[in-house]
Amino acid sequence: MTELTKQFIIETVDLTKNYGDIKAVDRLNLRIEEGDIFGFLGPNGSGKTTTILMLLGLTEPTSGTAYVAGYNATREPLKVKRLTGYVPEKVGFYDDLTAAYNLAYTARLNGFPEELVTKRITEALDIVGLPEEAERKVGEFSRGMKQRLAIADIMIKLPKIAILDEPTSGIDPEGISQMLDMIAGIAKERKMTVIMSSHQLYQVQRICNRVGMLMNGRLVAEGLLDELGRETFGGSQFRIEVKLTEITSGIIDAIKRIDGVLSVDRSADVLSIGCSVDLRPQIAKTIVDANGLLVEMKIKSYALEDIYLQYFKEA
Repeated sequence: MTELTKQFIIETVDLTKNYGDIKAVDRLNLRIEEGDIFGFLGPNGSGKTTTILMLLGLTEPTSGTAYVAGYNATREPLKVKRLTGYVPEKVGFYDDLTAAYNLAYTARLNGFPEELVTKRITEALDIVGLPEEAERKVGEFSRGMKQRLAIADIMIKLPKIAILDEPTSGIDPEGISQMLDMIAGIAKERKMTVIMSSHQLYQVQRICNRVGMLMNGRLVAEGLLDELGRETFGGSQFRIEVKLTEITSGIIDAIKRIDGVLSVDRSADVLSIGCSVDLRPQIAKTIVDANGLLVEMKIKSYALEDIYLQYFKEA
């Protein structure tokens, strides 16, 4: 383990995977800190699933290296698997067996002694809120309950890292909210690192503290949401949206002269103003002094969807 890899629970170094002439992953350098809830984003075919498989030691890279908790995922895949839990998009259980029996199967596959199996099953079902469903056949479960059971399945071995692929797929809105709260709660309580791959950007924004975006196998953006927002929208700390009854060139020029205003963009009767600080009082006064009539003013936070679309609008 190098000094560098000690700082990150996940680190890839020029990780590359080719399928013939197709580069599924192209010299990926990804770093995830311990305890992160990391949103892994990108359109279909961007390389997310291939990256996950290499992190888990389930497919070998063409070149480069993936380190998981300091272990080389290619050379030490069994050590990596002991520390990680993976929930694929399509969860598979034995529907004609009970929840407890399905979890017992996982526990025995991981080599737990029989005296520990029951204890781990009880703990795992408690964590995901299914303690009363232990003896119920999984075939009777709703999609949301199966997703919860999938989380319980990986919690049997108390992993340091959980990789979740579309964990809320097919769940109703109330179930989605409960699932996201559960994931965030487990990560915080257990100090577990979570990598969440999802196309539902508002869900990622709700619980993830960092995100990484893949495009054609390459990492095009990575970091804290606010940092990405500033990078994407011209370095602005704040975006203030102003709606007027009428927009004139005089009003726009006056706003541009305010110290701290970085950009002014117009769309119909709305101005989007990028600022280094919150300049709402100064902007309002400037509009009034320029004989403008202000209808509405608000600070627009950096929505992950806005950032994502900015990066992938040509995809």
